[in-house]
Amino acid sequence: MSLNNYYTLGRSGLRVSPLALGTMTFGTEWGWGTDPATSKTLFDTYVDAGGNFIDTADLYTNGTSETLVGEFIRDRNLRDKIVIATKFSYNGEPGNPNAGGNGRKNIMRAVEGSLKRLNTDYIDLYILHTWDRITPAQEVMRTLDDLVSSGKVRYVGLSDVPAWYASRAQTIAELRGYERLCTLQLEYSLVERNIENEFVPLGTEHGMGIMVWSPLAGGLLSGKYRPSEEGAGEGRLEMMKGSNNPAFQKFTEKNWQIVAELETVAKKIGRSMAQVAVNWSANQPGVASVIIGATKLHQLQDNLQALDFTIPDELLVTLNQVSASTPTFPYSFFGSEIQSMIHGGVTVGAKPEGYYPKIETSGTAAGVDSDQ
Repeated sequence: MSLNNYYTLGRSGLRVSPLALGTMTFGTEWGWGTDPATSKTLFDTYVDAGGNFIDTADLYTNGTSETLVGEFIRDRNLRDKIVIATKFSYNGEPGNPNAGGNGRKNIMRAVEGSLKRLNTDYIDLYILHTWDRITPAQEVMRTLDDLVSSGKVRYVGLSDVPAWYASRAQTIAELRGYERLCTLQLEYSLVERNIENEFVPLGTEHGMGIMVWSPLAGGLLSGKYRPSEEGAGEGRLEMMKGSNNPAFQKFTEKNWQIVAELETVAKKIGRSMAQVAVNWSANQPGVASVIIGATKLHQLQDNLQALDFTIPDELLVTLNQVSASTPTFPYSFFGSEIQSMIHGGVTVGAKPEGYYPKIETSGTAAGVDSDQ
């Protein structure tokens, strides 16, 4: 796998790099942001390495991220080459409830702002950023379909929503003939594997490729925090440890065990901890692209080498074991004993991959979508 081996995103025709460039750090409005010159260097390095997938959001660095991304793409005349993913949901106008959330009023407002800041007349991939616990999936999907029909948006997706909500949204799109979701953007890493229960099967079954955010767990898996080195650990997680944001609550006993094993594996294969962590995420079932972000050039350069190797099977087993999530109900109820009771004591499973031959079609039937 390499950066310029492009894959289709979910069950769509959109071709993207297996590593996307996250631009949440583009701009100095946040404590860990980067100035425009550094941001430009990071952008150029990623693109020159063959990457074509840029992830941003309307409220990243208060809109500066989108503005810088738009400028960098324009300056290099890359609009047709670059796939821009941006997101909506968060409120930038305190006191105005309709300046945030996932209702039609805010989506229509937000898309116009993003188009202006990005200096483009269309967005390749428009993503609901976070579930607002209020707006019906029907309203969201109809509005997103309208944006696709208008030409302002090409593809659509969801980020950080419950699995049942994503499932309902995709079902509505299929039933009504709306634009289908092609991606789910979710947190996933060695220390956060909960999406494996619902989201991975959901995305695989219903054509939504997973875009991974925080594959380094906010820096915990980057090598910055090592139990073997006393005093190590000054970084974003240390800065934000008093925050109520769950994305930054990573200092747990189990997570330190994972970090220790990751360090051991990285040393054995002569790779950085960050490279091993990103490689692990990129090669998991259902994953379409992994979002990597950086504030320094050497961090990005290191991450870009995460696809150049294969983790040996025996070391992969140790990583999987130390990072495994504790089964919770109802998944804890679906073990071999229960399955034996269901199937009468015999082994029943799915056919192996490749069992059903691919049928080549021609003529007028070739363009028929079997999922319609």
